[in-house]
Amino acid sequence: MYRQLLRCKIHRATITGASLEYEGSLTIDAELMDRAGILPYEAVMVSNLNNGERFSTYALPGTRGEGEIILNGPTARLGVVGDKVIIFCYEFFNDEEAKRHAPKIIQVDHQNRIKVPISV
Repeated sequence: MYRQLLRCKIHRATITGASLEYEGSLTIDAELMDRAGILPYEAVMVSNLNNGERFSTYALPGTRGEGEIILNGPTARLGVVGDKVIIFCYEFFNDEEAKRHAPKIIQVDHQNRIKVPISV
């Protein structure tokens, strides 16, 4: 049997931009993607703490070190600059892997800079 578990999350990131005229995706600072283990075009789930919206899309790398979290395309209607979001990735694990698994949790400050220590 396989179980779907949380693999990683970026906790309480701040939306820095929104671009309705775009194909659709979520731009995430490339450093945050690397630290969380999120690949370009990987599916992500996003939960907006300010308005309760929850949606899935895919991740695109933003400028490294700039703290970008940008809603693109239709997702631009699901939040505004300044909203806090949680970005999740899930993965399927077999029962043995699931017993040993611990998700990678990246906590960020209001400028989307990684807080130390990082949960692993």
